[in-house]
Amino acid sequence: MKHLERALDGQNQVWKYILVFLIGFLATNFIGALPLAVVIIIKQSQGFDINSASLIDFSVLGINLNVSLLLMLIPFIVGLFVIIPLVKNLHQRSWIEVINGTKTLRWKRFFFSAFIWTIIMGFILWIHYLIAPQDYILRFNLINLIPLAIISLSLIPLQTFYEEFLFRGYFMQGMAAWTKNRWQSLIIPALLFGLMHILNPEIKEYGFWLTMPQYILFGLLFGIMIIMDDGIETAMGAHAANNIFLCLIVTSKGSALQTYALFEKINVKASILDSVELFITGGLLILILGIKYKWKLSVLNKKVEIETLK
Repeated sequence: MKHLERALDGQNQVWKYILVFLIGFLATNFIGALPLAVVIIIKQSQGFDINSASLIDFSVLGINLNVSLLLMLIPFIVGLFVIIPLVKNLHQRSWIEVINGTKTLRWKRFFFSAFIWTIIMGFILWIHYLIAPQDYILRFNLINLIPLAIISLSLIPLQTFYEEFLFRGYFMQGMAAWTKNRWQSLIIPALLFGLMHILNPEIKEYGFWLTMPQYILFGLLFGIMIIMDDGIETAMGAHAANNIFLCLIVTSKGSALQTYALFEKINVKASILDSVELFITGGLLILILGIKYKWKLSVLNKKVEIETLK
């Protein structure tokens, strides 16, 4: 084991984590958000009524949805390129060592996980469409789809990498160093990952108690994958595939990702069944990856200690 154990080097003072999170938050939400803020101010000066609803649906402000997606992704990219050198200088830990504790990135795991999750999401969408085709509107427009594909495929991986690097790379390593317990390293970052999305429009649209469990469940599923695989590449791949799919293939009015997706889902009714579906499909992803990479459940109960290093 190398990923969580990489943090057992005496460089895990709490103040360092607080500083990284604080500077990362400021870089993401203030510096990175400046382009979006400037556009909104310009639109307001042009007479557009700015309210919470219009900040969800940028088309109301007369903003091209591809441009708005780009503006929404910039803060994450800025945050990523701010926290990587911070971690390097404060913890003497390279960005690849935060990913898996070694000096080498396992790209095959990233792409395989992304591929499998895309297949699963596509299958679920197909089933939903067969059951209720009236809930979907086909919006094929090549002029909008081509730039959307370029933005999604090139920048969404950076957005999801920011979240995985911060929560299931950096913070999980910190929790492991403090607690020496893999379960605590799994659960606490998953809860924080869920709370990070508390301002997402889905929370307001469908309700806290129906939506928040899904974010936390995502965090738990990805966390299990990371502990079992001793690195965050599989979670990075699945997370990127998830968001790219929601950008390119299907969106809805209540989604945080408002795009010119191929399909728009209407009459969205959130229920506890959504969490059950996520649990089943996430479990299927873990099963497939576990079989391919010969994961062992016993890893979850191993103590985080130097002796487990290979």
